[in-house]
Amino acid sequence: MAEVLEAITAARLLPVVVIEDARTAPPLAAALRRGGLNCAEITLRTPAAEAAIAALAAGGDVLVGAGTVLNAAQAARVIDAGAGFVVTPGFSLQVVRHCQARSVPVFPGVATATELMAALDAGIETVKFFPAEQLGGVATLKALAAPFATMKFIPTGGISVGNLAGYLGLPAVRAAGGSWMATASLIGAGDFDEITRLTAEAVAIASGGRE
Repeated sequence: MAEVLEAITAARLLPVVVIEDARTAPPLAAALRRGGLNCAEITLRTPAAEAAIAALAAGGDVLVGAGTVLNAAQAARVIDAGAGFVVTPGFSLQVVRHCQARSVPVFPGVATATELMAALDAGIETVKFFPAEQLGGVATLKALAAPFATMKFIPTGGISVGNLAGYLGLPAVRAAGGSWMATASLIGAGDFDEITRLTAEAVAIASGGRE
């Protein structure tokens, strides 16, 4: 588990990816690596998601996790497919307990102080702040982080190249997640060179993002 956290912390970025065709997973991984990243979250929003996770896990070139996990049954399937971490849009104790039982890092989604306290009670040290921009962005995250000194955050939702530095400037932020680096349209069009360019641009910002 520590290795997963170390990898995401070092990257400071977590591409959130929607894949319609599992065959695009390997060239996507290659594009991300060329841009300077070796991790990705594949969301369970398409029928191809689990096969894409399995393909990336088998390749071993990127740390692949599963996002939009809504229940323990889904968590079990994606872990069996090779997901190295699990991300949920909200807090589910059942999902958290399943992942903990299998020694797989889980980043539950939170939007309030109450959910943060529930995460702390469950032994969680890193949460997904979602949807970040819609909840008030950097200002809200900074205010929430203040009373939870031990918690780390992965804000996701509305983050782009334009506001990335603001999020990464917060000491409580472990990494920032977003879909702009590898959008479904770019993947579908096979424009992996553009994915590499956008990834490299984000990596350049992230390299100087911590205050």
